[in-house]
Amino acid sequence: MPGTLDSANLSAIFKAYDVRGTVPDQIDDALAHATGRAFVQVVGASAVVVGHDMRPSSPAMAGAFAQGASEAGADVVMIGLASTDQLYFASGHLGHPGAMFTASHNPAQYNGIKLCRAGAVPVGQDSGLTEIRDLVLSDQVARAATPGRISETDVLAAYAAYLLQLAPVTGRRLKVVVDAGNGMAGHTAPEVFERIGAEHVELVPMYFELDGTFPHHEANPIEPENLRDLQARVLAEGADVGLAFDGDADRCFLVDERGRAVSPSTLTALIAARELVKSPGAAVIHNLITSRAVPEIVAELGGRPVRTRVGHSYIKATMAETDAVFGGEHSGHFYFRDFWRADSGMLAALHALAALGETDRPLSELLAQYERYPLSGEINSTVADQAAVVDALEKEYAGQDGVSTDRLDGLTVSHPDWTFNVRPSNTEPLLRLNAEGKDEATMAAVRDEVLAKIRSN
Repeated sequence: MPGTLDSANLSAIFKAYDVRGTVPDQIDDALAHATGRAFVQVVGASAVVVGHDMRPSSPAMAGAFAQGASEAGADVVMIGLASTDQLYFASGHLGHPGAMFTASHNPAQYNGIKLCRAGAVPVGQDSGLTEIRDLVLSDQVARAATPGRISETDVLAAYAAYLLQLAPVTGRRLKVVVDAGNGMAGHTAPEVFERIGAEHVELVPMYFELDGTFPHHEANPIEPENLRDLQARVLAEGADVGLAFDGDADRCFLVDERGRAVSPSTLTALIAARELVKSPGAAVIHNLITSRAVPEIVAELGGRPVRTRVGHSYIKATMAETDAVFGGEHSGHFYFRDFWRADSGMLAALHALAALGETDRPLSELLAQYERYPLSGEINSTVADQAAVVDALEKEYAGQDGVSTDRLDGLTVSHPDWTFNVRPSNTEPLLRLNAEGKDEATMAAVRDEVLAKIRSN
């Protein structure tokens, strides 16, 4: 048995939501081949759609997965280079389960597999991924008497057309800087922006060359240092907006005309307002780290705010239960009912461009109505005994005047003037703090107070 298929390695790389590890010691073509065979058996697929990102190892791994899926009896539709949301589109559009080869924002030495059932329904630890891992380990997948057929198709044009059907960009002409970070937005953005048309957008591309070694900066826009090139370029160009995508382009972050990074909570509120115009009274999902401005605005607009844990499997499950029209996370993931409840960074970006094109105001003024409370952003601290620190924080704050606590995900402590959440990392000895206040001074005070308590432990 190849080294990547031993029990210890499989336990390490089969994560809560996907398969991910370093190449070739943890994940290689043999692992991809075995996963393809197991995936077909677990999801009962007669056909599978497969896409891959620009990492050097991705095409071969996608091919190995396809071969394994074919041996298990499924037809395989290869869509080639794709963003993750393009793969989700293909899964929904074609009605097939899907596999996307990407390690998202991780550095060059990583790769991975994101899996979904037909209609872009996620496959995670509690919805099939554990069974796939166990089948890979046991190697008990039977070969089909007749292998499936492997074919190729291009869905990029159909993907772009569908997104623009959901969020058409019209109105005044905008100058838009897009930082693809050498990731898959360099593949999808040209098609999307060409369809919008030069009368509505002037595209200023940054780092569109597909390069899985990420020569300019990590394709992880949640980290402030990875936005600096975009911020400088927006100012230098006098652009209306900047868009930054992660490596597989399922997340998007905005920079306004002043070069200031826009909170994903603010973009969540903007998109929620737009979706509630189309679906009055609908539910809108927000995770518990999103700004309290989001549920306030949703309620003011007649929608039903629904709070969830952090993580796309929780968001998507709750969207299905509530028939929510939209969901947003602090991490830059945005989920749309009309996009098979899947996340799409490009669709979120198009909503922002559409809203901006409809007004003569700059982006900062357009968004001011959605920015009510200063946020700390996520701050990590190394803590040996995470549970003990969280318990100590709850004991200290519970019972104080005006304070409420809950354990939906980590510990959330709320006061009329401020709130904070502390969550343990699933994979590292870290506690993650997010704080918010009625003004900058209040936020800074609660942030510093809680950080001091965490780090004293």
